[in-house]
Amino acid sequence: MKALVYTGTQSLDFRDEPEPELSPGDSLVKIEASGICGSDMHAWHGHDARRVPPMILGHELAGTVMGGSREGERVAINPLISCGVCRDCRAAAPNLCAHRDLVGLGRAGGYAQYVAVPTINLFSIPDSLTAIHASLMEPTAVSLHAVHLAERVLSRPISECRTLVIGGGAIGALAALILQGKGVREIAVAETSSFRRESLKNMCNATVYDPLSDDVPPDNHFELVIDAVGSGATRAASSRLVRTGGIISHIGLQDNNEGLDTRRITLQEITFIGNYTYNQTDLQASLDLLADGGLGDLAWVETRPLGDGANAFEDIHHARTPSPKIVLLPH
Repeated sequence: MKALVYTGTQSLDFRDEPEPELSPGDSLVKIEASGICGSDMHAWHGHDARRVPPMILGHELAGTVMGGSREGERVAINPLISCGVCRDCRAAAPNLCAHRDLVGLGRAGGYAQYVAVPTINLFSIPDSLTAIHASLMEPTAVSLHAVHLAERVLSRPISECRTLVIGGGAIGALAALILQGKGVREIAVAETSSFRRESLKNMCNATVYDPLSDDVPPDNHFELVIDAVGSGATRAASSRLVRTGGIISHIGLQDNNEGLDTRRITLQEITFIGNYTYNQTDLQASLDLLADGGLGDLAWVETRPLGDGANAFEDIHHARTPSPKIVLLPH
């Protein structure tokens, strides 16, 4: 099969690879859409020791089951693989499983024509939903999970809140769309890429600004700040911009540098929430949201052939594309 193989820092090789071997309980899926995630970019930059080259990345996946009892079924893939029996798994928090793995991390991913995944990780998709849009189930679930955790802590309905999303990549853009769907009265998105800012303005009803040059919102303004970047600079911005008694929802994992103002968080009773991936309920809710058109027409998603994947990574790296999401098509 053809696959896009991560071979080293900023290096991808489109080449022939053996078809995946199935373990007990696995299904073979013919991949029809594979989204490029920020974590894949992080690995490509050489900043993720967990992803060891050579390996096939890619975990935002949709396709068709080949063989077995579900042959021919169109599916989206939950790439998070957990043990299923530990305390966290039994508490419906498989994302916290100490033995968790991820397709495209510890095992071969979906930047390929085929992938092997546990059958229990397959979600049926309706005929009305394309594979391209179904591949957004995973990043949508990340954003939906973060919004849900924040809603559990907020003292007032989220619709009443002033909200800020830092980072206009796929996670940030999807979070803004989810907030819009919940009737949030004020949404701001901070994004440094001029291409992405223009795309975001057409995608959602939000105030989009450049945090490096535009007039930034006032300090102590937002009841909810979602940091979809996760750098020292964005943590510092979150600490300034969040309102007294508000919430910082931290999704991004760009670096582990300083920046969080723990003194202000303590004195102003600000809640800091770390968010990691999702659970099964988040995934199904995200798939339903996509199928029902709850996130709009998704015309902003860009597609490329898998063979052009190396150029797609370069374009994202150099901010040469306006789309928050590029989806690779293996066939």
